[in-house]
Amino acid sequence: MALLPKLTSRRIRLRGTRNLHGLAFFISEKRWLFLAFILGVILYFLPTPDGLTENGKNVLIMAIVAVVLFVTEPVPLPSVALLIIVGEVLLLKLDSKEVAQSLMSDSVLFIMGSLMLAVAIVKQKLDTRIAYLIVRMTGTGILRICMGVTFVCGVLASIIGEHTVAAMMLPVAVMLVTLTSDTPKEVKGLAAVLLFSISYGCAIGGIGTPSGGARNAIMIGYWKDFFFDPTNPETRQFLVSYIDWMKYAYPIFLIQIPLVALVLFLTFKPERKTLNRAVAKLRKRIEEQGKMSNTDWMTVFIFFLTLLGWIFLSGSLGLGTVAILGAMVFLFLGLVRWEDLNSGVNWGVVWLYAATISLGVQMQNTGAAEWVSTSFLNILGPLHADHGLSLSAANAVFTTLVTNTMSAGAAVAVLGPISLRTAELAGENPLTLGYITAISSSFAYFTPAAHPAFMIVYASGYLKAKDFLKVGVRMALMSMLVLLLASAIYWPLLQG
Repeated sequence: MALLPKLTSRRIRLRGTRNLHGLAFFISEKRWLFLAFILGVILYFLPTPDGLTENGKNVLIMAIVAVVLFVTEPVPLPSVALLIIVGEVLLLKLDSKEVAQSLMSDSVLFIMGSLMLAVAIVKQKLDTRIAYLIVRMTGTGILRICMGVTFVCGVLASIIGEHTVAAMMLPVAVMLVTLTSDTPKEVKGLAAVLLFSISYGCAIGGIGTPSGGARNAIMIGYWKDFFFDPTNPETRQFLVSYIDWMKYAYPIFLIQIPLVALVLFLTFKPERKTLNRAVAKLRKRIEEQGKMSNTDWMTVFIFFLTLLGWIFLSGSLGLGTVAILGAMVFLFLGLVRWEDLNSGVNWGVVWLYAATISLGVQMQNTGAAEWVSTSFLNILGPLHADHGLSLSAANAVFTTLVTNTMSAGAAVAVLGPISLRTAELAGENPLTLGYITAISSSFAYFTPAAHPAFMIVYASGYLKAKDFLKVGVRMALMSMLVLLLASAIYWPLLQG
């Protein structure tokens, strides 16, 4: 009986030791979460800079903390979206109804509907046929497949938007990976190359046409509003047409296609040089499926009608409404079940996109984005970077930094007028600096939340947040170099 107290005491000590080890492990695993919150608290108690409102300061703190969490990923990214929502109510003192309204925009409906459409396509196994079509054009070499995927995604994204293209092509890449190896860890590099080919294809293709992104249309509107005078023929250059934009931007997209493949291969080094095994299995699946059925053709027809709706009806109905309408038709005709959509759509990605858009809106509403922009531009004078190529480079760098904390459309909406006014004061062509601002706003490569296409690809589960930062820095430098070379050598030829 005397041993009982000793055994009990020992058990208590062992339990306490295990609890301490568990607590230490938890703190170590969540260290970036604690560090992000500590950084936020320190910034909160610092004095508010001159010219910045209290709410402007708070929204910048929220953006900084969110970016740290996006990059380090100590918690699931959808939880960061929920943190943004709570922060807008508690720190910015916004009414919860106002925050809720800012979450459900047409863009959010668009990405939601696009993900639903992708599930419908996968349900009919059309992704298998798309994958086989690509490899038939490119061959089985991973480098050529990578370039082929980048090209196809870029061309489509320049017309119908990156959300839809990424959602449609994601199953294609995942299928090629799963057919190559049953163990994902064995082909991590291959998976990264294929998935990032989709995301960067969409990102660089979105600059190609005015319909490739809201940022492009916003800049075209600024040129017309600020500089075009119907009575002055010399200002007609500022009435930029669809074809005019393509002359400036589309070559930049095409030049980047092989460079994207080069950067990806140097960064991730895929474990396979060819996909012979995956292509052989893919061919066998196609043969087992047989010819396209009436249901397959109906799926293609509905999706084609949805594309036409985006092109011709988005101005009146909105992209999101058309996407949701397309998903509804699939449901009504029984081509996909709600259970399929409920399990196939990553709703956390939808929330993440909604919250980051809302944060971008608040950065604009509180004047935080404009304060940051103005402060940065005031630095250029003493550095002698307020004219020529130096001004273009500084503008591209700054736009890239800003657009990694807010949506590209919001970044151009805030920075556009400042950039164009800066061009006037510096005696530079507003067209040049306007294109620099709009195109470099697509260089948001550092986090999964930076691009809608990135969030969709991230939802596959094959990539980590640190992978985006690892390759994103190299991609941003490459894209910026191509852009600056085009502005210095190619654009002057167009401007005469």
